[in-house]
Amino acid sequence: MKHMQEISKFFPSNTEDDEMQELEESTCQGVSSDPEEQSWEMVVSKKHFKLWRRPVGGGHMYQYRVFGTYTDVTPRQFFNVQLDTEYRKKWDSLVIKLEVIERDRDTGSEVVHWVTHFPYPMYSRDYVYVRRYDVDQENNLMVLVSRAVEHPGVPEDPEFVRVRTYESQMVIHPHKSFDENGFDYLLTYSDNPQTVFPRYCVSWMVSSGEFGDCDSSA
Repeated sequence: MKHMQEISKFFPSNTEDDEMQELEESTCQGVSSDPEEQSWEMVVSKKHFKLWRRPVGGGHMYQYRVFGTYTDVTPRQFFNVQLDTEYRKKWDSLVIKLEVIERDRDTGSEVVHWVTHFPYPMYSRDYVYVRRYDVDQENNLMVLVSRAVEHPGVPEDPEFVRVRTYESQMVIHPHKSFDENGFDYLLTYSDNPQTVFPRYCVSWMVSSGEFGDCDSSA
């Protein structure tokens, strides 16, 4: 619960310009006091969509942070879209395969297998990850967390490149309630797709929705 309260403080009470500026400044400076951590680099800056990245692990791997706002969709609708694998297969032309292969009724965890096209001439990538989600009524937040796992039911396919390092955390904060239009969302995401993306390719991934399941994945 303490962690949830800390997350809640990250979101502005509304989307006024001065509050957004404070959020941008704090994000660009980094969210940790650890001096060894890299600062965030702005990649995309639009009124209702901002994307930062920073290197992690000392190599070509990046962690990404997205802050966005919707005013014409309810938080619950957006949250449900993140979880609906069948619906994503209808609107996401990059999906080759996307299915829930196991569910744990006790914990609510789901294991998902996701295969997605990458820009030519790269091989398509496949992900096997576990995800959990929660609706926190007390703090007025919705949370969706995913990370890569191994699963005996999904062996590697030589046709695809298996992504073994992947983490995604999405937090949705309604402007009012879960069922009224308007919310902010914060997505923090990292993976190792075993390739180096130039800046223009990152922009393509953003525009194509590749940062979503990034659970806009799944």
